[in-house]
Amino acid sequence: MNKSPFISVIMPVRNEAAHIGRSLRAVLGQDYPPDRIEIIVADGMSTDETRDIVHSFQVKFGNLQLVDNPRGIAPSGLNAGLRHALGEIIVRVDGHCEIAPDYVSRCVEHLTRENIGGVGGAIESIGETPVARMIATAMSSPFGVGGSAFRTVKGRSMFTDTVAFPAYKRSVIEKAGLFDEELVRNQDDEYNYRLRKLGVKILLASDVESRYYSRGTLRSLFRQYFQYGFWKIRVLQKHPHQMQWRQFVPFVFVLSLISLLSLTPFFKLAQWAFYVEAILYGIANLAASVLTARRSGLRTLPLLPIAFMALHLSYGFGFMVGLVKFRDRWRTEQFKKASPNLDTRRFPW
Repeated sequence: MNKSPFISVIMPVRNEAAHIGRSLRAVLGQDYPPDRIEIIVADGMSTDETRDIVHSFQVKFGNLQLVDNPRGIAPSGLNAGLRHALGEIIVRVDGHCEIAPDYVSRCVEHLTRENIGGVGGAIESIGETPVARMIATAMSSPFGVGGSAFRTVKGRSMFTDTVAFPAYKRSVIEKAGLFDEELVRNQDDEYNYRLRKLGVKILLASDVESRYYSRGTLRSLFRQYFQYGFWKIRVLQKHPHQMQWRQFVPFVFVLSLISLLSLTPFFKLAQWAFYVEAILYGIANLAASVLTARRSGLRTLPLLPIAFMALHLSYGFGFMVGLVKFRDRWRTEQFKKASPNLDTRRFPW
């Protein structure tokens, strides 16, 4: 009888004391054979109790490793974990999420039976406070995050451009190379695009389930999506064809508002155009909030318009700042220096 494939679960974390215990229990409680799975926590030199919590789990579980990630960002943590990983299949799990008990076994089933190289599932966004629930609801809405399938598509399997908490065959990772450590955010988008360029199919599977615990404050949400917009510029510069039209919408919205507002002292028409755009956005925001709240619960309605606006403005502002910050990276010579041979690097295995 053939043994089940050996699995490496890599968890890049930093300062996740509030969530890491729950996330680890979910990983360690998988219905997959425990002797065929290893868990590698790549810690970004946490300053809270994260490392102590991981150490407490290591006392009971010999298949749990803790490795250092001095740079403290997700892509370097993933690469640190990959350098230690022995698995035939690699699964990424964040310290802010909770995977279903059959998550690994479902992923393995898809990867071994279907002609795909990567798989993930829809995530259920969870909020533990009233503000967090409102943020989670906004992040699960097409109006809030556009056509992000793993956030908005439920109960349907489909090929997609990217997934959260993916499982990959080791063979496809060896072809694509390491994660791009320049990208503080959006490293998954960039990596999955490289995989798809190699002909790898990525499946969003209806039976692969996880829960994601959303940010708890509007300030942290704004910072998160500002970074998404900011680092998306580097993805655009490296892989222009990776971009989709929905990813430009927040930037165009913010740019038009700022442009019209700056022209209002000089042109009356600009003032009226600013008012019209703001009013139309307000109407669309309110309508989307009502429709979303009818599905998720009316108690989220009072704050939903604020959450939607935070998502759109933060991403748009981040995109704009990124254009300024990385304005010199469009030249081919500088791009090559910034990202040497990402598509051809191999692991030191």
